Amino acid sequence: METLEFIIYPDGRVKEMVTGMVGNSCEEVTAAIEAQLGQVVSREATADYYQQANTLNAKTTSSAQVSYSN
Repeated sequence: METLEFIIYPDGRVKEMVTGMVGNSCEEVTAAIEAQLGQVVSREATADYYQQANTLNAKTTSSAQVSYSN
C-alpha cells in the first residue's frame, strides 16, 4: 500500500514521509506537492527507494523424452 504522510510543525516546517513506493517513483509523485510547499531542506531515502520493481521474467522451456519399444 502506498502512503504519503505529512507532519506540519508549529514553525511551518513540513515533514513528508512516503512508504510503499519502490525506487524513485516517490519523487515523481511528490514533486508537485513539494513545489507548492517550498524549499526542500533535506531528503532521506528509505529501504523502499533502493528496491527494484518486481518484474516477472519467465522463460519457458519444454523437453520431451520419447521411448519406443518393439
